[in-house]
Order: sequence, then structure tokens, then C-alpha cells
Amino acid sequence: MRLIGITGGIGAGKTEVLSFIRQHYLCKICLADEVAHIIQSPGQDCYEKMVALLGKGVLDADGRINKNRMAAQIFLDKSLLKKVNDIVHPAVRTYLEQEVKKAAEEGKTELFFIEAALLIENGYKDFVDEMWYVYASPEVRRRRLKANRGYSDEKITGIMGNQLTEEQYRKNSDFVIDNSDSLSAACDQIKNRLEAYTWQE
Repeated sequence: MRLIGITGGIGAGKTEVLSFIRQHYLCKICLADEVAHIIQSPGQDCYEKMVALLGKGVLDADGRINKNRMAAQIFLDKSLLKKVNDIVHPAVRTYLEQEVKKAAEEGKTELFFIEAALLIENGYKDFVDEMWYVYASPEVRRRRLKANRGYSDEKITGIMGNQLTEEQYRKNSDFVIDNSDSLSAACDQIKNRLEAYTWQE
């Protein structure tokens, strides 16, 4: 089983790339955002720690953590962000390690993909077999974010400014998918990369 990390800046098209991979290859895909949601569910250890940190005011009527309320608290108290990350990131890592181990033991998965915007920052380079960087030019990313999410230039600039630079992404990646053009062009790059292995569509 080959373990591959997929990362890239906002608007680069990671979701579309993973959708193609999911449809065409025998693989398992874990999205870090979805894992973070799972581990913060009631009954999970991470949930108790988050409620202890943020208080019960962060909960919905059904007892689940409300992301908007949590974001509002962090906005008012920037020191909370590190405390939240110190709870969530290790728990996500533990969950992913367990899933990878389970898939390896079952022996049915050829490719295991982990996707997250912060894979490199959170030290996953030494965990995965290889790191893939989904690239798109800043101009293309801005256009996509405005069209698909309605983001303002100011918001896009702020988010991009908090992410790694292209140079940092490339320096820490084993393979770059250029997704500035059509999705089919990006998919051709993926096909060529995976032809180096024994797995085929």
C-alpha cells in the first residue's frame, strides 16, 4: 500500500483532483477536515477537551460543537487558536495512523490518500510515502474562489497570506500537479504518475 499526502493552497482544486482519483483507482481517501469533524463528535475524547476549553456555549441544541460559535470565540481571543489546534491536530494524526494501519493489515487498499491544507506544516512529510502538491496560479485560484465561493479579494489575500508560499510547497513535495488549466490536463499528470507503480485503472 502506498501512502500519499495531497496538499495545496486554497482554490487550487484539491477536491476535484481527489474526486478523479476516487473514481478511477482502488484507493482509500481521508480528508483531514472530515476527520476533525468526526473526532469532535459527542463521545469522542477530543470533544470533551474542546468543551472543557471553550465552554458549553459553543454547543448546538443537540450537543454538537458549532463551528461558527467556535470560530467567533477564536476571533475574540486569538490565544484559543493554538489551544484548539493542540487538541485537534494530535487527535487527527492518531485517527489517521489507526486508519492507515487498519488498511495495511486488511491488504485490500493499493493507494491511501490523506488530504489537508496543512499536511506539511503539521509534519506529515515524514509520515507519508510521498507528498503531492496541487498547484494553480494565484490568478486562477482567485478567479475560482470568487466564482465558486463568493470570496472578496481582501478575504482571499488574507487566507493566501496565511498559507505556505509556492516555493515552500514545492520544496517539501515529491510531485506537483499543475491544475491551472483544465481538470483533464491535471488528471493526465496523475495517470502518468501512477503508471510508475503496478496499480492501474
